[in-house]
Amino acid sequence: MTEFLTALEKLAGERGFTRNPADMEPWLTDWRGRYHGAAQALVSPADTDTLSNVVKLAAKHRVAIVPQGGNSGMVGGATPDQSGDAILLSTRRMDKIRAFDTDDHLIVAEAGVILQNLHDIAEEKDLRFPLTLGGKGSATIGGLISTNAGGTQVLRHGTMRALVHGIEAVLPDGSIFDGLTALKKDNRGYDLKHLLIGAEGTLGIVTAASLKLVKSLVDRAVLWVGLESTAKARELLLFMQDKAGMSMEGFEILPQHCLGNVLTHIPGTRSPLGAPAPWYALVELVRDESSAPDPAYIAETLLAEAMERGIILDAAISANETQAEAFWKIRDSIAEAERAAGPAMQHDISVPPAKMGQFIDHVSPLMEKKFPGTKAAAFGHMGDGNIHFHVMAPKGAIADEWNRTDGTKISAMMHDLVIEWGGSISAEHGIGQMKRDELARLSGPARINSLIAIKSAMDPHGIMNPGKLIPLAPGAQST
Repeated sequence: MTEFLTALEKLAGERGFTRNPADMEPWLTDWRGRYHGAAQALVSPADTDTLSNVVKLAAKHRVAIVPQGGNSGMVGGATPDQSGDAILLSTRRMDKIRAFDTDDHLIVAEAGVILQNLHDIAEEKDLRFPLTLGGKGSATIGGLISTNAGGTQVLRHGTMRALVHGIEAVLPDGSIFDGLTALKKDNRGYDLKHLLIGAEGTLGIVTAASLKLVKSLVDRAVLWVGLESTAKARELLLFMQDKAGMSMEGFEILPQHCLGNVLTHIPGTRSPLGAPAPWYALVELVRDESSAPDPAYIAETLLAEAMERGIILDAAISANETQAEAFWKIRDSIAEAERAAGPAMQHDISVPPAKMGQFIDHVSPLMEKKFPGTKAAAFGHMGDGNIHFHVMAPKGAIADEWNRTDGTKISAMMHDLVIEWGGSISAEHGIGQMKRDELARLSGPARINSLIAIKSAMDPHGIMNPGKLIPLAPGAQST
């Protein structure tokens, strides 16, 4: 390893290589603090050619590579194991905008570009990148692609997969796949771009991408709506889809419990309504053409009709951008507030959108009865069926101990129910190491055998992010 590390340091340069434990420590633990690993070194290439040479060197010496972007993932997908055999490869220094085509609404961003920075750069040209999420200040483009991130605008614009028009990536042998050109038609066999999206760094390292932009908003109206049940939330969603059409860009739901957590633990937040409600919907109406109907007028008209029909209890419409951001801050702060409140088992799941409310209503009391003292709280993207279903530990529970015992049982039960309802155990956060064994347990042979075959063909030495996503082949040992 001395020969390998010496060559690695020479390749990466002084700024791109460290073995200093203090420098490495923040990147060896996942965002939730659940996984802790070790690594031989932290390598931070500044360009694709250097990254390619690093991978070639690692392939030659059979050294595992754990790629990492903003380290804001939710399933331990960017955390190395505790063996200390792997190197941690950060793309954070690869943060350039290579090209910006305002006519075709395309931007070529390197993997280390932070999502919030991409938003700001696009806005300077009166364009926007229509994907946002609570971790936009740290999440990077490479990580978002590798996990096929979703966020709050999927209802109108789709997941990251729909917004990526081209990819550059370094494959496990160090070769560079140059697929950045945004072709509308390309029938050259298997689509490597889509294979790499959502692969969590197990098939290669995304280094840059051509991304779709859309017009900047002329204005928007953000609605905070009080509801008596998930059934009423579903009724409101269908009503708004029918009446507002494509002007509706987001539709989120959350229970009073989540709002209460945010108000308790996040400074500067306040309830948008005077009286509490069992459930809330956060709805965003937009327009990107000045000739289109005013979203505030649409909101007032539709909310009045929804009130007359008995769909909603109360509602508030953002009066300005500051208030609109305040509404969204509540939604984006739920995970942070929950972490401050105590340990919980978090589940990023999806069910058919029409069944989302029914699933929440059915599963919540089941969980609380089966595991006394817990509190179930589900929130998420009602328009696409993505539920963030959290089960909070009883008061006084010790996090690590509870996670290993009841927490593990809770997740197994949750995943069994999700499959029973025709859903997925991962909607937008990925599989990582957290759900790898559950993926194997709950998937059919066709899916598992295909994943293993693709991984074996593209990464025969198993050096790319070992132990993540891909279930082990029968008789294999974890790297």
